[in-house]
Amino acid sequence: MVPPSRAIWVPPNITHEVVVIEDAYIRTLYVDASVMPAGLGACLVVEVSGLMREVIAALDDPSISRHRERLLGALALDEIICSQPLPLSVPMPNEKRLRALCDAVLADPSTSDLERWSSEAGASTRTITRLFRHELGVSFSQWRQQAVLARAIPLLSQGRPLAQVAHELGYQSQSAFSAMFRRAFGESPRAFFARDGHDEPGERADPDDAKIG
Repeated sequence: MVPPSRAIWVPPNITHEVVVIEDAYIRTLYVDASVMPAGLGACLVVEVSGLMREVIAALDDPSISRHRERLLGALALDEIICSQPLPLSVPMPNEKRLRALCDAVLADPSTSDLERWSSEAGASTRTITRLFRHELGVSFSQWRQQAVLARAIPLLSQGRPLAQVAHELGYQSQSAFSAMFRRAFGESPRAFFARDGHDEPGERADPDDAKIG
């Protein structure tokens, strides 16, 4: 899930698709696989700095010289390396019972009752807890928080009231939801969405290229 004014980094040879949930202006930067920065072998949602935004706009100039393009390209790569990743990925398991549970939670992340979810998946709570650690490397509560954030971002970006979103996602108060959000992102929901610029990042690329969209 890519919030407004952020981007997703997609490494080379990753099959992917883009689903746009609302009107968005998208800019895409293609990076040749031969110069892909080290340590970026997985998809990431990242912050887009003001400098990175201006570099992408400058690279979009059809009259740009090759020399300037190389300089801006090097700067863009450095900004990508320095971009702060955001905790918005929701890893999915392969194990059949755990996958069924995760799919159910994604459809309704408001319920935190692991015993209920385990029963519906046809496994004991102990088994599901072990599978979360073994397959995903996180606890159920940690994974569910990612699912909650993935659901919250599009709702908040559409301008839904914070109290309404908090209630819909199973929080008893707006302040409790805001505290969870601040722990995950280091800032309040209001600050998170109060960004300059108009781009809504997304992506589409050739499989031989890396990309930040």
